[in-house]
Amino acid sequence: MTASASGTDDARRAIEAVWRIESARVIAGVARIVRDIGVAEELAQDALVAALEQWPGAGVPDNPGAWLMATAKHRAIDLVRRKEVFARKLRELGHTLEGVGGQAYEPDFAAAEAAADGDIEDDLLRLVFTACHPVLSTEARVALTLRLLGGLTTAEIARAFLVPEPTVAQRIVRAKRTLATADVPFEQPHGPDRVERLSSVLEVIYLVFNEGYSATAGDDWMRPALCEDALRLARVLAGLMPEEAEVHGLAALLEIQASRSAARTGPGGQPVLLADQDRRRWDQLLIRRGFAALARAEAAGGPPGPYTLQAAIAACHARALDARDTDWRRIAELYEALARRTPTPVVELNRAVAVTMAHGPREGLALVDRLTGEPSLRGYHLLPSVRGDLLERLGRHAEAREEFLRAATLTRNERERSLLVERAARASLAAKE
Repeated sequence: MTASASGTDDARRAIEAVWRIESARVIAGVARIVRDIGVAEELAQDALVAALEQWPGAGVPDNPGAWLMATAKHRAIDLVRRKEVFARKLRELGHTLEGVGGQAYEPDFAAAEAAADGDIEDDLLRLVFTACHPVLSTEARVALTLRLLGGLTTAEIARAFLVPEPTVAQRIVRAKRTLATADVPFEQPHGPDRVERLSSVLEVIYLVFNEGYSATAGDDWMRPALCEDALRLARVLAGLMPEEAEVHGLAALLEIQASRSAARTGPGGQPVLLADQDRRRWDQLLIRRGFAALARAEAAGGPPGPYTLQAAIAACHARALDARDTDWRRIAELYEALARRTPTPVVELNRAVAVTMAHGPREGLALVDRLTGEPSLRGYHLLPSVRGDLLERLGRHAEAREEFLRAATLTRNERERSLLVERAARASLAAKE
């Protein structure tokens, strides 16, 4: 490889790294000027293309993020200026310039120039709320958030969720069109609307993390890159909204959960259950960060929300140096509080596990059996998986085998299916003894 080619490759790698870090801020800053996140992303991409053309020869700027921001904003202001000139000419001809949804669009160049100097942190928060707007489907919110805020390409999002790239591309295009058609303003919500919108934001980050932490399908038990993206978004949001307890609660939950990542798989990639993990491999830095975020959430006052309660449960596990030292009674109490706060069948199933560990499998099985007729859990593989575990603890091995096999038919993750089949085989052997 020649020195010139090597320098070009170095510049491209630098551009990719800078883009992943700065793209959300660039898009957010431009969106305030043009008032359309689709157009804002296109202008940010134009700035990226300019960097790809110029940096290999001219060198990477001292402040590459500022370079991208300035380039994109200049293009945004030029766009508004051209629209203003066009609108003036149309007015002279007795016509109007049609905007989104058939509304007359009146570009304001002076306002655009003033908007170019706003607070980028406020812009970033506006972008978060826009990308996660409840008008979008869950799949669209996830894809758009990873695209605009995570800096992921369409191909990267498709690989992460094991869906065809055209499917992700269509979701993103439709999401932008929906936001434009619904005339969703690029702003931070206030009052009662803020609570609903924040809940949507937290849900998206939580869903992204969970898909990375326990992949729903495919050959891998985990997809660490998704966990990292979600964790980064949670940290950014905590910095942008330091007064919101549940934001810190979510950050705490993800930090502590992520601390276990290295211990959750064996040498061959097979799943390692919580009770069997080598806790010396848990990341103590992430645990400390999680504890600090949990303290901030609890210091905010008021009754704890669902993410803070889940973070408190995760903290109980993190404090136990040995699985046998886990404070299961406290965890059962926290799950009971969570069930009152968020009364869902999945929470009740998790509570049953905690009750089992705190008070015995008979009590836990009684709770699980109440859920067997729940329609929303009909295809949920963890229901027969948990029931099989409880039956095994009670010595009902033949019944446990059937539950593990049923769970294996329901999961779409190959690693998890192998684990469940192995557990069914062990239960079968135990039944014959």
